Formats: sequence, C-alpha cells, structure tokens
Amino acid sequence: MPPEVDAQRIVVLRALKLGDFLTGVPAFRAVRRAFPQSRIALAAPRELAPLLELLEGTFDELIHARELAPLPPRAHHADIGIDLHGKGPESQRLLLAAGARRLIAFRHPDVPESARGAEHDPDEHEVRRWCRMLTHAGIPADPSDLDLPAPAQPANARARGATIVHPGAASEARCWPVERWIAVARAERQRGRRVLLTGGLAEVERANAIAEAAGIAAADVFAGRTGLLELAALVAVAGRVVCGDTGIAHLATALRRPSVVLFGPTPPAHWGPPPRAYHRVLWAGGRGDPHGQRIDRGLLAISPDAVIAALADLPAA
Repeated sequence: MPPEVDAQRIVVLRALKLGDFLTGVPAFRAVRRAFPQSRIALAAPRELAPLLELLEGTFDELIHARELAPLPPRAHHADIGIDLHGKGPESQRLLLAAGARRLIAFRHPDVPESARGAEHDPDEHEVRRWCRMLTHAGIPADPSDLDLPAPAQPANARARGATIVHPGAASEARCWPVERWIAVARAERQRGRRVLLTGGLAEVERANAIAEAAGIAAADVFAGRTGLLELAALVAVAGRVVCGDTGIAHLATALRRPSVVLFGPTPPAHWGPPPRAYHRVLWAGGRGDPHGQRIDRGLLAISPDAVIAALADLPAA
C-alpha cells in the first residue's frame, strides 16, 4: 500500500524543463493512481502549465516554481512532498522547508527524513529512476507509461507528414553545427518531403539561416512562434522529427512520432527514447559536459550522411 493513503495535499517537485517534464510522466501518473482522491500539485515553471491538459487530470494545479528556488506559499504544508528533482539534498530541503509532513525522495545522508528512500543510481535512465524511487516507497510505477494524447487544438496543415528539424538545444554542447542541419534539410527536400523548422526565440536566427540555405519557405519556419501546445500539435501530425538531445525529442516519444535523435555529451542510456522500431539514436560513444559552451566532440563525430541515412531508414509509426 502507498504511504499516507489518507493524504489530502501532495506537492510533486520537478521544477525543470520540457524534457524533464515529459520523462516524469510515468511517475506523475503513478502518484495519481495511488492517491485518486488527493489534491495533487506540480511545482514547476509556469511555462509548462499548458501541458497539464495532456495529462488528463493527473494534477489539480501547477504551482510556479524555479529550479532550486524556495517554494511559494501555495506549495507549503503538504501532507506529502515528492522530490522528483534530483538526488538531493537541496531539493529535499526545499520540500521540508515548505513544511511537507512526509518526504518521498532518494536516500541522502545529509537529510534524515529521506532515510527510508531508495538508493540513487547515477547510471539509471531518467524515466526508470523516478519510477523505481516511487515503487520503493509503495507507489507502483510503470516506466513504459510515457504516451500522451495529441492536443485538442488542430495543428497547422503544413505539418502533416512533414519532417520537423529542430536544430537547437539548451546548451551549445548539444547543438549540432548549422551547416550540417542544412545538409539534412536539403536531403529531406530532395526526397520530396516538406521540412519544418522549430525552436524557441533564441533559435530563430539559427532556423532562418538553415531555411535560407536549404530553400525552405518562410511559412515553414515555426521557430519562435509556437507555444508548447502548438509545438506538440505540430509533432503529433508530423511524419518524423530529427533533433538533438532536447525537449522535442521527448515530445516525439510521447506522441509516438518517428524520430532521429543526436546525442553527444550525454549517453542515450540516460535520456534516450524507449526501444521502439520508429526511433533512431545516433551517438559516438563519448561523454562530456551537457551544459558546456562549446559543441561536444562526440556530437561532432556524427556526420550529416549518418543522419540522412537514419531518416531514410526510419519506418512509419
């Protein structure tokens, strides 16, 4: 039986980004199944709030929280605080400082309240990590429970069957060179496929440079002009997604879209898609700093020809 089955308020801390949110989906659902009558809040950045509708009642609210910042009053005095942020102790102390009566977290020697928690494994896949932690605490969680429904809002018709090229990532270490993305985009267009370019506001210049060099129409550059639900709607109807180790890769997983994902400093065993026939992972085998300011050498070892071949070999979902 799950602990504290009479809990009235639960706060789940995962104040991170899109990919982190999506890899947490099986754990989120496990908490709701274990506590169907409780009020469950997700402490996360407000930018992720639109995605809660895809979780279909898993959370009752999102409480805006930033990474390792003190939790706001609305997140205080929970019956259970669940740390899905990291191994601690910083994130665990945030929940305890907010007055959580019980803590579910990985065991950390500096936090006595975590003593009954599971042992953290740094080599575990991100999805399995949180499911194992919850299962250890008496909350069964299924790591394969990753899929999300497509957003209710219709996608732009230009995305249907198209190849989505997402050239950016959160750090330069994970950004494949622009000239290589140009080669991939040109090859996809030569196959007769429409190519869409996506990205955030910081990636507009990169996307425009690729579009101009690859002959992609301005109407097919969506970088900087989609919210999260709009981006999810594009992915849901696309023919395939090609990207680096970043959030849209996890959208492709959640929405069951064929994908080719380029890994550099981080092994795909930590963050890669599940072993489905319509996902392809490219990795040269090295490790580095995923937050570095220079392109990772392992990422540079992946050639445009390798990506083009992977896209050509990619089956339909």
